[in-house]
Amino acid sequence: MSWIEMISEKEASGKLKRIYQKLIGPEGEKVANILKVHSLNPAVLEAHLGLYRQIMYGQSPLTRVQREMIAVVVSAANQCHY
Repeated sequence: MSWIEMISEKEASGKLKRIYQKLIGPEGEKVANILKVHSLNPAVLEAHLGLYRQIMYGQSPLTRVQREMIAVVVSAANQCHY
């Protein structure tokens, strides 16, 4: 199994801490590991979030439901539990 160093919510500082605070929200949820893999480079994390938001919420001929269905099929094909 691969291992990628990640910075936890408690260890985060500066720009990473600000990004995490936006992701955590008022309920205090944890940041998903799929996002924390970018924690060593906050600029990449921001780019990942921007790409995700554009793909899932940006203007498109696909509905939100269709986009989610595509994401589920791709995850299943990749044997990814996310």
